[in-house]
Parts: sequence; structure tokens; C-alpha cells
Amino acid sequence: MKRFIALYFLFLAIFFTFFYADTNVLSVYLNEAQTSLTLLLLNSFLGPDQLQGIDIWINPHYKIIINQACNGMIPILFLFASIFAYPATVWHKFLWMAIGYIVFSFVNVLRILLVVHFVEQEEGRENFYWSHDLMGNTLLMVVGLGLFILFIKTSRRSKTF
Repeated sequence: MKRFIALYFLFLAIFFTFFYADTNVLSVYLNEAQTSLTLLLLNSFLGPDQLQGIDIWINPHYKIIINQACNGMIPILFLFASIFAYPATVWHKFLWMAIGYIVFSFVNVLRILLVVHFVEQEEGRENFYWSHDLMGNTLLMVVGLGLFILFIKTSRRSKTF
């Protein structure tokens, strides 16, 4: 367990440094590509002209901005660090990283759509906190934990890194 925790924090630091923080060309490209994918998926579900660039217009006076913090990379990297730290075969790790990436990409779009839906209601902006910070983040945590549990249940423990 101590080894898993130490590796988890090590991989978390590595992944966030090289794939999230604006420290290199690769991280900037990956985050821009993930934001573009999120916006592309969102555009299928939003009203006409509601998505303009990275802005989702709720009404003429209020918009939600989809930027790097909203593109879904943060929970993806948390899951990847957990998977990398767990003793399983490399093939199994990459399989579940691919599954996790796909699932989180769609769940993140669902999370944003839920926020948009609740902010569009009569109470409007007052719904943002609980729909984004409470419901949205809880959704991401539950999905991430579920994915990691499924990863563990389907893996055969090994000493491979």
C-alpha cells in the first residue's frame, strides 16, 4: 500500500507537469486538443449559436467559459496516475487508460450540460455553485472511483511496472 501511494503521488506530479501545466509544447497541444474535443461534443447538444468559441451563452448577460480547467484532463490524469501506480500488466493499464479517457470525455460533457441546464433555470447563476462544484465534481469522482475499482477487479496483480 505504501508503494502504491508513493507511486501515485509521483505519477500525479509527472503527469500534471508534462501533460497539464503549460510547461511544454506537448501539454499545451494536448489541452487545446482536449478542449476542442469537449467543445465539439458539446456543440451537438447545445442550442443554435449557444456555443461561440469557448463560451456557452446562458443568456445575453451570462456565459460559461470552457477552458483548460473544464476540458476533463484533471480527472483523466488522476485516474491515469492511479492506474500507473497499481501493479498490473502494461497492456491492462493501457487498455483501462483508453477506456477511462473515453468515459471521462463523455462524462465531462454530461457534467457541463448539467451545469448549463441548471444555470439556465429561473434561479440562474445561483445554481452554478452546487451544479458545478458539488454535483459536477461528485459525478467525476464517482465515475473515476468506479473506473479504478473496475480496473482493479479485472486486473491480475503483477510485479510489472
